[in-house]
This record gives sequence, C-alpha cells and structure tokens, in this order.
Amino acid sequence: MTVDTTGAGTSGSIERASDAELRVAPKVLLHDHLDGGLRPQTIVELAGDAGYDGLPATDAAELGTWFRDSADSGSLPRYLETFDHSLAVMQTREGLFRVASECAQDLAADGVVYAESRYAPEQHLSRGLTLEGVVEAVNAGLRDGEAKAREAGHRIRVTSLLTAMRHAAKSTEIAELAIRYRDEGVSGFDIAGAEAGYPPTRHLDAFEYLRRENFHFTIHAGEAFGLPSIWEAIQWCGADRLGHGVRIVDDITIDGSPFAEWVEGHQEDDALTSLELDRVRLGRLAAYVRDKRIPLEMCPSSNLQTSAAPSIALHPITLLRRLRFRVTLNTDNRLMSGTSMTREAALLRDHAGWTIEDLRWVTINAMKSAFIPFDERLEIIDGVIKPGYVDLGHTAPPVN
Repeated sequence: MTVDTTGAGTSGSIERASDAELRVAPKVLLHDHLDGGLRPQTIVELAGDAGYDGLPATDAAELGTWFRDSADSGSLPRYLETFDHSLAVMQTREGLFRVASECAQDLAADGVVYAESRYAPEQHLSRGLTLEGVVEAVNAGLRDGEAKAREAGHRIRVTSLLTAMRHAAKSTEIAELAIRYRDEGVSGFDIAGAEAGYPPTRHLDAFEYLRRENFHFTIHAGEAFGLPSIWEAIQWCGADRLGHGVRIVDDITIDGSPFAEWVEGHQEDDALTSLELDRVRLGRLAAYVRDKRIPLEMCPSSNLQTSAAPSIALHPITLLRRLRFRVTLNTDNRLMSGTSMTREAALLRDHAGWTIEDLRWVTINAMKSAFIPFDERLEIIDGVIKPGYVDLGHTAPPVN
C-alpha cells in the first residue's frame, strides 16, 4: 500500500520547544507501570518499614543509579531483578497507598493532565492482602495524589488498568476484578509479561468476558515479539490498543527493503525525518492498524533498553507519526529508564527533530484513546489540552 503524505511529518517551520515549555505543556500518559515508577527514597523507606534487607543499595541516589544501570545492562535477568525490589516494598496497604499517591503527584508535577497507571494485583499478595485490598489501596492512593497535586496547583486525573500476567492462569479472575471496580477508578485491563511462548490467545476467555461487559483493554504486543503477536492481539483478542506495538514496522518496507534492514544502512540521525514518504510501503497488517486508528502505546527509552529500537533518532515512533498512525508517547517504567514524559519529549526533540506540534499531536491522540467515556475525554481535550498549547503560543489543525 502506498502512503498518503498529505500533512505528514514533523514541521521544520515550527520552533523547537524549550525544556520549560515541554514541562508545562499538557501531556497524556497511557502506558506507565506503577511498580516501575517508584521514587528511590520511597523504596529505601518502605524497605525499612517492611524489614526487607535485599536492596542492592540503601542510599537513594545510589539505588536510583543501580536501577537505571541494571535496565541499561542488556541483561534480562538484571532487568527483571529490578522489579523484585520494587514489588518487595509494595505488599502492604500502606506501601501501595504511598506509591500510588506519589505516582499521581510526580506525574502532575511533570505536566501530565491525564494518566492510566497499570499494575498486576496478583503480584502484591505475599503479605496477606487480597486482590480487592490491593485495588482499594491503589485507588485510595491515586485519589490522595490527585488531591495533593491540586493543592500544589496541578490538575491531573489518574485511572488504573489491572494487569494479568501472561504466564499465569489468573486472567479471567483479574478481568472480573476490573469489572467490579470499573466505577471506582479502574478504567481498563491489560496483559503483560513475556510475549514469546505466551501468546495472548491463551487468555481468550478473559477477553471475551471483557467484550461482553463492554470494557476496554490493551495488550502488550509487538515489543519483544513480532507481527504474530500484534495480529493475535487485534484479530483474535480484539484489543482496543497495543502496548508498545513498535514491531509493526516489521510490516513496513522502505525502497523495497524491510524497515530494520533499511535502518541498518541509514544510521544518520535525520534518516527518518528527511525520508520521502512515497518510498514507504505498508503491508496489510500495518495498513489495517493505521486504517482502524488502533493506538500504539510507544515508549522510546524503554524500547532502547530492551533492544526493540536502535536509537532515539531511529526509533519507529518518528516514522509512524509521519505516516499518521495513532501513536502515543509514554514512559513505561520511569524508575528503570530514569525518565519522565518531559524527558521523553526532549529526547525526541533533540534526536528526532520533534516540535511542540508533534507533542500536541500525540497528546491529543492519547486523550482520544483513553479508556474513559467520550464526553470526559472531550472535556480534557477542549478544556485543558488545547488551551494549554494556546497558552504556549501554539494552535494547529485538528488531529486525525
């Protein structure tokens, strides 16, 4: 399929945003793991309260560095070990409440006006909490964080997604849990964990149940595994969104070559921003994802750590944005990546030529794709996001 280039691409006529502008610009975050976004100091303090002595460091600065270095190491065991420590301090109501509250406050301070925080209730039961107790503690913490953010002059709304682990057999139970709390702050469902060997079709009962209940869900797909994972998530399971979805570029060719092969021969930082789009062809799955406006929850820094992308400059998000896929910008695990939404935007500005218009575009995309009712999404778009960019001196045509 040939590509329509009308209106596509980052615009060199728009001035680059400053760091200060990026921070205050309204942002929307759809893919952020609660257990991947703790403050290092909080981990140290909660570990002390819980009598957990397994931390690799008890100095907050050193611990934060250890988390980032482990995630950058290229070692899957070291990367997974980071979650052993964050989860270890999230096994009590008090710990979950604090982590959730600080999550909302930290995101609000970063200019995020709407966020969906995801976590797996089944991973927080080792000290006697029930699944219901986990959800209620997180919900209460998020409401507390929203209130404290308002007191600090920041507006934010945070809902949660309940995640089921792919390798476990609790997906239907977690789906039922999400439905029970759908009117108390739980807006959606997710499955996560290793893609290879654990296809989403193992959880069809959960997805069929959620569809019967008219409930939203996303599926981690197309990160570590390729097109079959994306195809199953969409065509068999009916996912509303794709968690990461970065491997959709495996179904895109440039000058007749697969995307990854073409990128190997074009390592210049501006290779994707200067690419003439009439040289690009979409395969049937990629075209379907674009035509159906299926949102892609893309996480550039995280994808570099997991080798799903070679660099920020050559991350597929820039090409997909230019091709008018419904891409969204996300953090994934803020602690492990040492990142924030402002930092992700700044990286794309510095290495991929993104402008304030690009950030506005993906922000409205994300809000359109959020798992809350249409009128509530529209209220945030028209009442918060668009005025926020006007205040920055920027207006633009509607986002498609």
